[in-house]
Amino acid sequence: QWQSVDLMMRTGEKKCFFKGVAALATVVAFASFPAIWSGTSRLSAGSIRTTISQPSFVSNCLNRNRNSFFGEKFERGTRPVVEGNRKKYVKAYVGASEDASILATEYRTHSCGELSEKDEGKTVTLQGWAQTLRDKGGITFILLRDRYGVTQATVLDDTPDHVRERAKQVRPECMVQITGTVKTRAPEFVNPNMETGKVEVIVSDVEILSRTASLPFSIADTGDEAKEETKLRYRFLDLRRQNMQRAMKLRHNAAMAVRNFLDGQNFLEIETPVLCRATPEGARDYLVPSRVHPGEWFALPQSPQMYKQALMVAGMDRYFQIVRCFRDEDLRADRQPEFTQIDLEMASVKSSDVMRIGEGVVRSIWKRCLDYEIPEIPQITYDEAMDRFGVDNPDMRFGMELQDITQHEVVKDSEFAPLQGVESVKAFVVKGGAKDTTRKILDSYTQFVKSYGLSGLLFGKITKDGVTGPFSKIADSDNLKPLLSTLDATEDDLVLLASGMASDVNSGLGRLRGKIGKDRDMAPNDKFAFVWVTDFPLLEFDEEQDRYVAVHHPFTSPLPEYREAILNTESKTEEIAASKSAAYDLVCNGFEIGGGSVRIHDKTVQERMFSLLGIDEKEAREKFGFLLDALAHGPPPHAGMAFGFDRLAMILAGAPSIRDVIAFPKTATASDLMSGAPSGVPKEQLDELFVKNTAEPKQLSEELSTT
Repeated sequence: QWQSVDLMMRTGEKKCFFKGVAALATVVAFASFPAIWSGTSRLSAGSIRTTISQPSFVSNCLNRNRNSFFGEKFERGTRPVVEGNRKKYVKAYVGASEDASILATEYRTHSCGELSEKDEGKTVTLQGWAQTLRDKGGITFILLRDRYGVTQATVLDDTPDHVRERAKQVRPECMVQITGTVKTRAPEFVNPNMETGKVEVIVSDVEILSRTASLPFSIADTGDEAKEETKLRYRFLDLRRQNMQRAMKLRHNAAMAVRNFLDGQNFLEIETPVLCRATPEGARDYLVPSRVHPGEWFALPQSPQMYKQALMVAGMDRYFQIVRCFRDEDLRADRQPEFTQIDLEMASVKSSDVMRIGEGVVRSIWKRCLDYEIPEIPQITYDEAMDRFGVDNPDMRFGMELQDITQHEVVKDSEFAPLQGVESVKAFVVKGGAKDTTRKILDSYTQFVKSYGLSGLLFGKITKDGVTGPFSKIADSDNLKPLLSTLDATEDDLVLLASGMASDVNSGLGRLRGKIGKDRDMAPNDKFAFVWVTDFPLLEFDEEQDRYVAVHHPFTSPLPEYREAILNTESKTEEIAASKSAAYDLVCNGFEIGGGSVRIHDKTVQERMFSLLGIDEKEAREKFGFLLDALAHGPPPHAGMAFGFDRLAMILAGAPSIRDVIAFPKTATASDLMSGAPSGVPKEQLDELFVKNTAEPKQLSEELSTT
């Protein structure tokens, strides 16, 4: 309400300015009533703002006098806008007529994407980039584009000569302003491919507001012909493309869906520090030197983990934020050095409570962005995921599950060397794969699984004449039949089998399954399959470090049934290794889109966890000091999770990389081609920070490029 008055005060019209002063005087008078009633005449600006900030104050004013200036302007300054199935009130400029576009400014009356037949006969002013220009002798057609759409502007042959001449000077991607009259097109000239295709603007004036340099690529095209490096260098142009603008709008809608849903669940959006203490999160920190504290460093947060747990101790029982995080790690298609996550934490909850909220988040996002109703989400344990799919982030859009045949009689009785003395033997069947899978493709599959630790791949094609390939060497044709029956492999099917250590077999075949699913179009982008994966291992033994490491983080709680095994100092190594955590991941289409856990709130359990991880009291204090202090002051049971927002947007958009849904992403070498970051800095700046380079920036870049 205060802003509404302020907007009136700043409006250019003198009449409105003085009415704004009168409105403000009225507000001050209302604000002074409590002071008068209390017997004092003292009135501060703070009390005015405090009174005005009360929602009941303005609503009461409006209800008492709907015809007052303040009430009239407040109602005229807001109007309902329907977007899909949503209605919201959007503030228009003061004094706007009821039918004015909410996008109207001093420069334009409408956007390039909202004119329709109902605007017939209106005089309008549009601004946008010239997408195309067609000169048909006496008539010139200009397609004018902004982020809302495209409108055709037509310069007729009876338009004044100076306007026609300016129109002919328009070039693609020049910023142009046109004024004219809206006219409905004849049926035969309607363009069904444009939202505004039923109308055109008959131009009365054209102004070229700015011109463009030579374009590195065509904005109107799909962009597939431009190199990735070129598009990133000219990202400000790439973002003009329709597909990029759709991605940015989708990302915005996803963020709004998150905020609206969590706000409705009584969550508070609370910001946490960006400059914080270096903490172990599994990846290298981005470090920032402190000028004020020479020799000491800040770290950019890899996640707000410790801060959000501290908020639970502080009584903020439902917290969230859409937060930037930073990790100095090797990049890939779905990873960036700086990324965005939806972070949330809850107190007095168990894992099922957090998972319910997590489902609500993704349902809200998919509904608002795609109008897609997510069905019931199944749950499987980590062990089940590894057994059936070989990975803990399975793509559930297709079958082709792994089958454990280690104990199958045919395998046990086989004298084939690759099956002798191995920990695990698994296989899966590609239905119809024997007909179109060439030897070259099979060789590529073999090389693929070798990168995951396997020594090779045993394949077999099932034909009407029998089985071909290395798979046939497991046993003679008659003895193979029971194994083929178990695998449900029939004529024209392809069988892929691997043997070795269980971890290698799971990883190799699991990733190969995902690759084949995509290569054979079993996983369309417009189909979504969600699954919860629960009960992850609590600890895993690191052979190199000769100690246990936390699978998630040191504050993850064990499941209740494993609590005693963890607390018992006499528990065997196998018992500890078998312990499961109260951790959960949400997977969509083979991507882990979110994950979290129940946190430890019991001091005894936390101390034992540190002991198992080889973290002594001094090291724990150095790494987790303030959180340990917080957890010593009556922490409630709490749990949380985080979603990878960039990855969510990538899946929603059907994009191959998260770079396609981030406005200004980094390259695979963690650089920004548009801005030239990272870059060298003057020695004077380094001296202020008490920092010295051990290599010249160019030398460092060359070293990175060679590695």
